[in-house]
Amino acid sequence: MQPATRVRKVRTPLFPLYSEVCSLLPVLEGVPKSEVLELIKLAKEMREANQRGEKLGLSTEELAFYDALETNDSAVAVMGDKVLGDLARDLADTVRKSAKIDWTMKESIRAEMRVLVKRTLRKYGYPPDKAQKATDTVIQQAELLGESLK
Repeated sequence: MQPATRVRKVRTPLFPLYSEVCSLLPVLEGVPKSEVLELIKLAKEMREANQRGEKLGLSTEELAFYDALETNDSAVAVMGDKVLGDLARDLADTVRKSAKIDWTMKESIRAEMRVLVKRTLRKYGYPPDKAQKATDTVIQQAELLGESLK
C-alpha cells in the first residue's frame, strides 16, 4: 500500500496541516471545536500568505510592505504585481537604511523617513491620490517591524 501523499493529488496539501493540528491536540484539549476550526483556518491563511511571498520572490519584511501597499486596489490594477513587488523591495531597503535608534520617538527622523517613502512611491508611479495613505501605512508597517529592520 502506498502512502496517501503519493496517490491523493487533491488532498495531499492537507496532510502536513493535519499532522500539525494532530500534534497540537493535547494542548487544545478542552478548547471548543469552533475555536479549533478557527485556528485551522488561520493556519491555512498564514501558509497561503507565505507561499504568496515565495511566488513573488519577496522576503517576509518585503511582503509586509507589499501587503501595506496592496490595500489600494487602484494601485494593484495600475501597477501590477511585478512593479508593486519591486516597490516593496525598495521601500523595505529604504526604511531599513534610514531607521535609526529611537526613530519612532523622534519626529524629525520620522519626517525624514516619510519624505523618503513618498519619494520612493513617486519613483515607481504610485497613484498620487492614495500616496498619503500609503505613506502612513508604510510608516506604520515599519514601526511594527521595528528591530528586524536594523
